[in-house]
Amino acid sequence: MQLPAQQVAVLEIASADEATSVDALAAATELPPETVTGAVFELEDEGLVAVSERVDETIALTDEGREYADETLPEIALYEAALEAGADDEPVSMGQVIGASGLEGGAVDIALSNYARKGYGVIDSGEITADADADPAADTEANALAELADVDDAPVDSVDIDADTLDQLERRGLLERHESTVREVTLTELAVTELMAGIETAETVGQVTPELLTSGEWEDVEFAEYNVEADAERFEGGKVHILRQTAERVKDVLVGMGFQEMEGPHVDADFWINDCLFMPQDHPARTHWDRFALEQPTHIDELPDDLVDRVERAHKEGVGPDGDGYHSPWDEDFARALALRGHTTSLSTRYLSGEEIGDLEPPQRYFSVEKVYRNDTLDPTHLLEFFQIEGWVMAEDLSVRDLMGTFEEFYSQFGITDIQFKPHYNPYTEPSFELFGTHPTTGELVEIGNSGIFREEMLEPLGVECDVMAWGLALERLLMLMYGFEDIRDIHGTLCDLELLRETEVTY
Repeated sequence: MQLPAQQVAVLEIASADEATSVDALAAATELPPETVTGAVFELEDEGLVAVSERVDETIALTDEGREYADETLPEIALYEAALEAGADDEPVSMGQVIGASGLEGGAVDIALSNYARKGYGVIDSGEITADADADPAADTEANALAELADVDDAPVDSVDIDADTLDQLERRGLLERHESTVREVTLTELAVTELMAGIETAETVGQVTPELLTSGEWEDVEFAEYNVEADAERFEGGKVHILRQTAERVKDVLVGMGFQEMEGPHVDADFWINDCLFMPQDHPARTHWDRFALEQPTHIDELPDDLVDRVERAHKEGVGPDGDGYHSPWDEDFARALALRGHTTSLSTRYLSGEEIGDLEPPQRYFSVEKVYRNDTLDPTHLLEFFQIEGWVMAEDLSVRDLMGTFEEFYSQFGITDIQFKPHYNPYTEPSFELFGTHPTTGELVEIGNSGIFREEMLEPLGVECDVMAWGLALERLLMLMYGFEDIRDIHGTLCDLELLRETEVTY
């Protein structure tokens, strides 16, 4: 019997008495594992070997997991800082505790998202409390990290860690699972017989080369068979994130509805973000608990003086013969303070005032799909930064019916036809209402946006003399209705579920 060299090498190493793994055969024959795998499948087809398979699962900490194993989990650091600040007796400023904890950047978000989940305390309205009975030493995730700190690719069955804890560590990106298919080979009686009779090595060619073609030798050589069942290394190709794909689709839909796109700064003055919206300066949403202020620079250099005067007058005195204003102090220095925008309505005020692209004559339609930033408590429907679908229409004699019809047309483009509306209060719109959609999995109503007709107190200082209807919709909530996501942290952020994103079929 004649066989290719790699097959002969495998037969000479394999045993009829005990199974030998492909990796062991590769090491003994000094052949690449993929070459040995191909030879094994070919020998199995010839009836010369029997192949058995099993899947082994191993786990190992990621670099982030090892960092927390060496130091401590962010939520434990936050809890210890909260105890030190006396939060077990009464609520303490969250900013104070975060500063004392030494946490920075993404570690702050991670700590906040896991603090309440583990029962370390409560975070509410910018204040934090600590449960004195909580025990970080009993934290199953921290203990699991400590157990795995010095282990590389440990078999799952060899560690004394419950499955739920392993799953949670994997979701947090602190642990990686690796599955490998182990193939073991045993010689058959036919192989033993052929080996005893003597097996010769046949010269075969596994690859067509330019030399074979130009010399004409390809006509006389024997080519090795190509095994399409042999294992191949898996490569995960990059692709556009589902959130970005949906954002681009939203833009296409709005452009198709006759809208133009707005652009503007992520960091802006409170004047454009809130004051131009007729939002009083003592409004709770304008405190440092709900906004991200800039440390350097702290204030904007230039604002249009005449517009500042008109906005200040609207706040203090109101607009029109029946206007009343807020009768509260208005500070231009506060209006000049810089912060990350809490909504993209700051773009709308820039455009409506004429400061961005010049005066606009009705009718006009503008939109943006951009990030906004809010100091919210993290939960399945709230993040510290998210995408807002901003839009407005400037025209004569607009009504709530026009606004509702716009939403019905917009959401129908995404297969959503059960939008519900609820009256609401906003300082800058009247009438106002919130939008809700039904979650396709849970059946619960999910708030997806806020809208209304801009008030005269907002439009008159901006120099707008006709109606403007406007809205702010949440892009992530739209994804929840489209794909059934129950937690927006699964689709972006530090706890993003990569497998979910790879496997979710994008609809367009």
